[in-house]
Amino acid sequence: MGIAGLLTATTGMITGLTNFGLGTSAVRNVAEANAQDDRQKISIVVTTLRRWVWITGSLGAFVTLILAPWLSELIFGNKDYTYAFMFLSLTLLFSQLSAGQNVILQGTRELRYLARSNVLGALLGLVITVPLYYYFGLQGIVPALVIASIVTLSLSWYFARKVVVDKTRLTFKETWQEGKSMLSMGIMLSLSGLITLAASYLLQLYIGRTGGVEDVGLYNAGFAIIGTYVGLVFTAMSTDYYPRLSGVAHSNQLAKEIINQQAEIAILILAPILMTFFVFIHWGVQLLYSSRFISINGMIQWAALGMFFKAASWAIAFLFLAKGASRVFFVNESVANAYVLILNIIGYKHWGLDGLGISFLLGYLIYLSQVFLICNRKYMFNFNKDFTIIFFAQLTCAVICFCVVKFVSNPYQYIAGSVLIILSAVYSFNELDKRLEFRRVILKLKR
Repeated sequence: MGIAGLLTATTGMITGLTNFGLGTSAVRNVAEANAQDDRQKISIVVTTLRRWVWITGSLGAFVTLILAPWLSELIFGNKDYTYAFMFLSLTLLFSQLSAGQNVILQGTRELRYLARSNVLGALLGLVITVPLYYYFGLQGIVPALVIASIVTLSLSWYFARKVVVDKTRLTFKETWQEGKSMLSMGIMLSLSGLITLAASYLLQLYIGRTGGVEDVGLYNAGFAIIGTYVGLVFTAMSTDYYPRLSGVAHSNQLAKEIINQQAEIAILILAPILMTFFVFIHWGVQLLYSSRFISINGMIQWAALGMFFKAASWAIAFLFLAKGASRVFFVNESVANAYVLILNIIGYKHWGLDGLGISFLLGYLIYLSQVFLICNRKYMFNFNKDFTIIFFAQLTCAVICFCVVKFVSNPYQYIAGSVLIILSAVYSFNELDKRLEFRRVILKLKR
């Protein structure tokens, strides 16, 4: 876990430096053209995007290939991983090409194709890479990463081709002119993403130097669990949310309504899941990893509590992107990454792995206050009464559940925790039913 984490963190850093944020910025361009139902405009935007992802992906691969010996020396203190970085340079090209195809699917709202691509990619990647880890151990890390990127690219390319786009011819000058708006915003996103990756990278280097590579592996394993299962909800919702918000970003009132709706849905879906992390993480860690990873339980529980604040701030922060306020977004994220890195270092220094979970909670509490104040001042945003009630009701339930797990002995913590999870789930279901009419859908399925 430690070696894989350091390899992917390093290539992620280079990706952030060379991809120019096209995977996010271009969604806005495609979504705007699609909203106007202008086939010619869609064709021009998509053609431009496809050319730029080849350029930026090739740049990332080239930089990684050239710097491979230096990266190995910097990260691992020797040149043993030079060939690993050379082979991983391919993943930067494949990943950027995949991002380009996903932008097309997301921007044109072909979400069923995007969903199929992601699900099949995950399943095929699992089937192919698990045997590599099983039979080859550490030697299987690089082949697994390369093969997974090839599978992802193949599927995204296949489904993106289902979107009918008229063919158009663009000169290099036209490609540059059309791509400037993507790149101008994308560069800010790229720099912001780079700072985020750099902060994560510096933290992992600090953990590696202070506590050892094993602690890096534990840190990555813990946040992989919560990042995967909770991040699944964020990813699923943002796929539709970002293009939808971009379509109404010209109106502060409409944007406010959509942000509140999205924040409500996020909290209602996440709350029972996060409380399940509190109560049953001990068994989840052993099921997904082994008993050697038990030391990450506390870190995951603290981070799960922080996810409530991340969900609310996540819904607001998209407004910067939807408005095209790239400089505001950059400054906002840069400041946040600075204090989060400091909190992480302090947390790990004083409380070890648990401290990283505590710093995650504190970081997102500050971040929520930050983005709320900025958007309130610039775009007259505020939370409505419904969201406020939902947020504090679920947060109160979660805090009680967290305290039960920390201070009540077995088996009573499982009993009390399970009751609280059920209460949270019932409340979420009833509130979601008011908005999405779950019961009517279920009755239709029964018929």
